[in-house]
Amino acid sequence: MTARTDAVAAQSLSLEFSRVFDAPPVLVFKMWSSPEHLTRWWGPKGFTSAVKKLEFRKGGRYHFLILGPGGQDDSMSSGMSGTFREIVEGEKIVFTFAWDYDPDWQTLVTVTFAAEGTGTRLTFRQEPFLDIETRDSHLGGWGECLDRLADALAGRPVV
Repeated sequence: MTARTDAVAAQSLSLEFSRVFDAPPVLVFKMWSSPEHLTRWWGPKGFTSAVKKLEFRKGGRYHFLILGPGGQDDSMSSGMSGTFREIVEGEKIVFTFAWDYDPDWQTLVTVTFAAEGTGTRLTFRQEPFLDIETRDSHLGGWGECLDRLADALAGRPVV
């Protein structure tokens, strides 16, 4: 494989997208950094979440649960955990992400927050994925999380 092909192959196993929110960067950042805000939007539609641990600092650990409609015993419920690698107040959060059921497979998530007009452009990147199918399933899950984040920022009910 040439270097160019390697780069394309590696890129295909990364997930990156951005969204603009109608709120200032300091507020959007805060929604990622406190349990009372995270539990309002973390997880796909129809799920609730619980923050078991949140040490929001460089080197700090986190452990979250997303609970399916049946609660913690629901087969769709899952836990995830990781470590914060970098935190730049109002600008950037970098953390590792691993599902509790597969702790040996870990990705790196980078979330940046930039002012755009009166709102915030959030750019999300997660990598590397084992395959395209897993990457695409995360796109759907994160997309629904960010839909719920937009609702929470707007003061709308989060479903």
